[in-house]
Amino acid sequence: MTALTLQVLFWIVVATGATAIASWLAHRSYRRFLRKARGPASKSLGRGEVPTKLDTLLDPLEAQNRGLSGLATLLDNSDAFAARALSAAQAGRSLDLMYYIWNTDLTGWLLLDALVAAADRGVRIRLLLDDVNVQGFDPAFLALTGHPLIEVRLFNPTRNRGHVIRRTVEMLLGLARFNRRMHGKLWIADSRMAIIGGRNIGDTYFGALEGGTRNSVDADMLLVGPKVDEVAATFDSYWNLGLSLPILALWPGFKMNLTKFCTRIACEVRTPSSRRYLAQTLDGRTAEAVLAGRLHWTDKVLLLADPPDKAYGNHSAPWMSTAIADILLNAQTEVRLITPYFVPGQAGIAGLTELAARGVRVCLLTNALSATDMLLVYGAYRRYRGALLAAGAVIHEFSPAPKPDRKRDVLHSKVFVIDGAQAIVGSLNFDLRSAFTNTELGLLFEHPVLVADITQMIDRLSAPDQAYAVSHSQHALRWTITRPGLPAVMLVEPEASRPQRAISWLVGLLPIQAYL
Repeated sequence: MTALTLQVLFWIVVATGATAIASWLAHRSYRRFLRKARGPASKSLGRGEVPTKLDTLLDPLEAQNRGLSGLATLLDNSDAFAARALSAAQAGRSLDLMYYIWNTDLTGWLLLDALVAAADRGVRIRLLLDDVNVQGFDPAFLALTGHPLIEVRLFNPTRNRGHVIRRTVEMLLGLARFNRRMHGKLWIADSRMAIIGGRNIGDTYFGALEGGTRNSVDADMLLVGPKVDEVAATFDSYWNLGLSLPILALWPGFKMNLTKFCTRIACEVRTPSSRRYLAQTLDGRTAEAVLAGRLHWTDKVLLLADPPDKAYGNHSAPWMSTAIADILLNAQTEVRLITPYFVPGQAGIAGLTELAARGVRVCLLTNALSATDMLLVYGAYRRYRGALLAAGAVIHEFSPAPKPDRKRDVLHSKVFVIDGAQAIVGSLNFDLRSAFTNTELGLLFEHPVLVADITQMIDRLSAPDQAYAVSHSQHALRWTITRPGLPAVMLVEPEASRPQRAISWLVGLLPIQAYL
C-alpha cells in the first residue's frame, strides 16, 4: 500500500468521523430545540350546546342510520374541492387539517380564504403541514397565524428557514430523520365529517390548471358517523407529537400583519380565473347534495393509519403497509390496485406473485413513462414489472392523450379493490417510501355501491384510450396501444423520449428504491 493510498484512507476516516460527530451534535441540539419549541397539547372539539350547520345537516341522517358510518366517493376533482369548501362554510366549531402539500395557487388561496372566513365566525383552525413543501411559502402560513383562532404547525421541520445553505447542511447532517415525512391527507370539519384520500391542496388536484400544465387523477372518501371520532383522535396524535412544531417557534422574530395578508387573499380570490373556477365548482352544488346527498351507510369501515411515531422509526402500533399486506394476502379471487408509484421491494413483489400463483387475478394500473411526474420512480418500477407479468398479472400504464392546451394528466390515486367486495382509498403508494418511511392514512370499507364506483374508476382509467396494456412475450415487453398515429404494438415505452428511457433504464440499475 503506497503512502498516497494511506494518506487518502486517513483523510477518508477523518472526514467520516467528523461527519459522524457533527451529525450526533446536530441531533442532540435538535432534540433540545424540540423540547423547547413544542406547542401546548390540544384536542378535537366535541359537540357543544349550540348545533352548527353541519350538525343540523348530519343529525337526522345519523339518527336514521344509528351506529353506521356514511361514506361517499370523491373521484371528481370539482366534487373534491366543493366538499372541502362547503364543509368549511358549514363548520361552526373546528377545522382540523393535515396535508403533505398546500400550494399557494388558485385553489390553495381559495381554501385559505375559506379558513379565514371560518375563523372570523369563531371556528378554531388547526393546520398541520409537512415541512418539506412549506419551505419558501412560510410567510403566507405565518401570516395566517396572526388570527387568534388559527394555529399552524409543521411536521418534522428544519430549524433553518429562508437560508438555503444552512438548511441544506442541517438536512444532510440529519438525513435519516428528515427523510421521514408526513404524507397523509386529512380534512375534518366540526369532528363530524372527514375527507381522507390522496389529494393534497393545489390546482393540479382540483382540476384548476390551465395553459400548458396538467391535472391529477385522484380519489378521496368523505366520511361521517362514529368513525370520525377515531379519525379526529388520530389527528390529535399527530398534532401533539413532539415533531409537530408551531410555525411561529421557527420564526420567533416574525412580525405578522393579518390585515395585509387578508388584503392579499382578497386580491387572489377575486381574479377572473378564481371567479371562473368557483362558478364551475360551486354553482349548482349545495352542502346538502355534496356532503349528505350521496352518502351510503355501512358498519364495515376501518381506519388505516400509521402511528405518528413511525416518524421516529417506532412500531408502537402496526404500520399501514403491514395491514394492507395482510388484507391483500387474504384475497381469494382478485386484487386490483392503482398506485402512481410502484416500487414494491422484494417482499411486496413476492406477495403479489404468490397471489397470482394461487389463481388470484392481480391487476396493476400505474403511470406510464410518458405521463409520470417522477421519472426516477418509474426507473425503479421497471425492475419489477417483468416478474409481475411472468406471474400472470395484468399491467396497464396510464397515459391519456394530452389535451391541446396542456400536458397529459397524471395518475395520483392510491386505490385497492379486493375480491370486488372491499376497497381501500388513502395516501399510501405501493412503494418502499410509503411502507417504511412516510406516515400514511386511508380507509378500508365494504359497500357494493361504493366499491362499484371505485371499480368503474379503475375500468375507465385502464381503458385503451387512457392507458397502454403491457404484456410479456419472448423475453421482451410489449405495449399494446389504441391511439391514432401510433403503432398497435411497441417494444419500448410509447410516447416517451430517448432521454427519458435512458434515465429510467439507468435508475433501474441502481440500488436506491428505498429512497424513491
